[in-house]
Amino acid sequence: MGYSAEQLIDINKELKSKTPVEIAQWAVQNAKNPIVTTNFRPYEAAILFAATQAKSDIPVVWCDTGYNTPNTYRHAEEVIKLLDLKVDLYVPQQTAAHRDVVMGIPQIDDSRHKIFTEQVKLEPFKRAMANHKPDLWFTNLRKGQTAHRDNLDILSLGADGVLKVSPFYYWSDAGLDAYLAENKLPNEHKYFDPTKVLENRECGLHA
Repeated sequence: MGYSAEQLIDINKELKSKTPVEIAQWAVQNAKNPIVTTNFRPYEAAILFAATQAKSDIPVVWCDTGYNTPNTYRHAEEVIKLLDLKVDLYVPQQTAAHRDVVMGIPQIDDSRHKIFTEQVKLEPFKRAMANHKPDLWFTNLRKGQTAHRDNLDILSLGADGVLKVSPFYYWSDAGLDAYLAENKLPNEHKYFDPTKVLENRECGLHA
């Protein structure tokens, strides 16, 4: 999916007035191998709903760090069943129990934090992308989440050339709350990302 910067600007202007499902439908019609990724954090049901409305059998890549809360795992099971998701699960090559003994969860100023992030998030994600080889990647990035994400848009090109599609890019939490209620979708806020530490810190997948 080769788009120039100028083309992306024009397409983003057109898509801004579309609904999330309409954006997703446009995207899958122009893709050969789309995927959607999820970690089942708050509001993830919205992007999973939009993506599966556009393509019911779209591969859903779940990179599970192994440190999710019980609430997140229960929420994941509920959403998977509700939307009949075709989940492809990726986990770190070392168990959380093993890592807890030899490293634990390093603080952000600990030199081991970069190694920890690579092990629990980046390596499983890279493995998933290498296996699926997508040309289009649905994400739930939103403006206002981090400084880096404020410079993106509904459509953005990753360094690997994969087109990232964020149908809810301009949506607020309040708007998403209404969207979930309208579509009878569940939400869960007891979520823990051991790699971010701060909510407005980039997770490493999109930078």
